[in-house]
Amino acid sequence: MVTITFPRGVALWRSQVDAVRGRIERITEDLSDIKAFFPIRISSRRTQRLKQFLNTELESLREQPFDHYDQQGKVDYLLIKNYLERQLRELELDCKQNHKTAPLLPFADTLVNLCEDRAMVAPIEPKDAAQKLFESQGQITTVIENIKTGSKYLSMEKTVTFRASKTVDSLRDYLKEWYGFYKGYDPSFDWWVSHPYSVVDTNLQDASIAIREKLVGIDPDNDDAIVGDPIGQDGLINELHAEMIPYTPDEVIAIGEKEFEWCIKELKKASRSMGLQDDWKQALEQVKNDFVEPGKQTQLVRDLVQEAISFVEEHDLVTVPPTAKETWQMFMMSPERQKVNPFFLGGDCIIVSYPVDTMDHEAKLMSMRGNNIHFSRATVFHEMIPGHHLQMHMNARHKPYRRLFDTPFWIEGWSLYWEFILWDDERFQKTPQNRIGMLFWRLHRCARIIFSLKFHLGQMSPQECIDLLVDGVGHERATAEGEVRRSLKGDYSPLYQAGYMLGALQIYALKKEIVDTQYMAEKNFHDQFLKENRMPIELVRALMMDQPLSRDYKTSWRFYSD
Repeated sequence: MVTITFPRGVALWRSQVDAVRGRIERITEDLSDIKAFFPIRISSRRTQRLKQFLNTELESLREQPFDHYDQQGKVDYLLIKNYLERQLRELELDCKQNHKTAPLLPFADTLVNLCEDRAMVAPIEPKDAAQKLFESQGQITTVIENIKTGSKYLSMEKTVTFRASKTVDSLRDYLKEWYGFYKGYDPSFDWWVSHPYSVVDTNLQDASIAIREKLVGIDPDNDDAIVGDPIGQDGLINELHAEMIPYTPDEVIAIGEKEFEWCIKELKKASRSMGLQDDWKQALEQVKNDFVEPGKQTQLVRDLVQEAISFVEEHDLVTVPPTAKETWQMFMMSPERQKVNPFFLGGDCIIVSYPVDTMDHEAKLMSMRGNNIHFSRATVFHEMIPGHHLQMHMNARHKPYRRLFDTPFWIEGWSLYWEFILWDDERFQKTPQNRIGMLFWRLHRCARIIFSLKFHLGQMSPQECIDLLVDGVGHERATAEGEVRRSLKGDYSPLYQAGYMLGALQIYALKKEIVDTQYMAEKNFHDQFLKENRMPIELVRALMMDQPLSRDYKTSWRFYSD
């Protein structure tokens, strides 16, 4: 048996580096547990506990020997520091937004306390619980009456009242869980609580409907309305800071507009190649009508996946592990889900968006036109290999603890970056129709920057966002509505849609610095990018170029040039 010993300094250094990774893994689990135990976002108890945890971790982090870490350890330190600070800023923003909804939710604290006492298994006195529900019932009824008479709340912004309605819905769900926990277990609970609970449950439903109908302006028979929850100038600045983007919101919009102009010029070139002069919208109409017949889309997608894999392997652009290319799967998207996701989705698998027999004639044509052959070609490369599927495969196998630092600039930027690379690479065969399809998506990502940031700045309404996609990009109206609904409904971070183009531009600029100067081979660049896992692109740059890093590192990379 051979025993290998390391100098004391090396052992100490390795211990410190492992400690940073261990800290990240522990914080990931601790935060998950705290948020699972206190799931109600408007809870003051939840906010206080999270603030305490985050501040304690930051204070502890400041005591760590940053200068003794290697480059990987320093990057991990900066990643977790940035993450904790961002979580604190988001808590502050949530508190401000929740404060605005308070006039509509005078009953919220009582219901939250009931639910959280149950989570902590605090002793319950059924008679007291019934009294609290009875008092809440009166408060909810008063709110509904004031809404219907129009005597209050009319000055509240629609986005605030919409947030309040969603809070009411969530409170109703949590209260249902609370009631189900005790019902049938404690006979006295049933005797005291069953009736007041049923009344409060009904009143909460009525309150949500009244808020949406009277204050938000949503037709109760049409739940497809798009409202959104804009975060404003300060919120966007905080988000840009967290993503290490050293640009103001206005500068980011200007980047989107400049790239938009470039796409229009290229669309006109492709249109002229099709014999249609500068009428790129007519060329786009021709491309949209080039779709496969019903039942053939899955075969098209399969062939496109194989084309993509063959191209990147033949030209040695990125490593594709055998398991990654052998185990991808395909599923069909439901008609309901297509209202929000009118195009393909990808990652571990590819989910194909295409019409089914239950759709009406107009919806079928819109879906087929929106998922035509040339749009699909660019989409498949984006979603599978070398795009998201390869990303997900590598993320699970290389530094998986960094998945905590999820960012659309790394995730979506990588897939759109490959659209840039395939556009530039003359070896990748492209007809004018193919180019129109590629440019459509690129133009779409420019528009996403413009409409998402302007929405959060209060400069564009959801309807104006839809109109930009229809009139400026050439979307079908149904697919434009789905895209805006997906972007603004709140399931994505405020900068998610901007992350596609900005992230791609960052990676593209980094490739120029590293590959075009022969600092690193192209395949090695792509492989290392994937193996470093998720993080702001500026820190990928610091790793690859071994740039000096300090404990208080500030973003400074101005990656965009005309």
